[in-house]
Amino acid sequence: MKKILCATRGGAASQRMQDAVIAMAQEEGATILFLYVVDVEFLRLTARGVRHDVVATELEHMGEFLLEMACERAAAQGVMAESCLRHGPLVEALESAAREEGADAVAVAFGRPAGPESSFSLTDLEALTAQIEEDTGIRTYIL
Repeated sequence: MKKILCATRGGAASQRMQDAVIAMAQEEGATILFLYVVDVEFLRLTARGVRHDVVATELEHMGEFLLEMACERAAAQGVMAESCLRHGPLVEALESAAREEGADAVAVAFGRPAGPESSFSLTDLEALTAQIEEDTGIRTYIL
């Protein structure tokens, strides 16, 4: 059975993405692996003393909750889904999860129209998906 890796982070754009991936999985007869990536590198930008381990733990808890919600959304629509939580830079986490979990496809979201919900511009996202495909050989979709 095919497996689609879907990176998710919460919010309205992620819910639309999850719905699109669930529909894709229904059409393809695939399962879904929802991925949440914890990356606390942004904390290096602050001058305040922040405990990275505490922030990472809180982000993990939030990620686990968001992943559980995503899996429940898929199950409610008759699609089998699993979850995976990784640490580190997004691209590295996406690529390693795709390889190690045997994904047949990777799906990433682009909040349309580009705005505050979008983490990347469309141009940057197209470059990202091309990089993932080149590095892994796995078809990557922008939804």
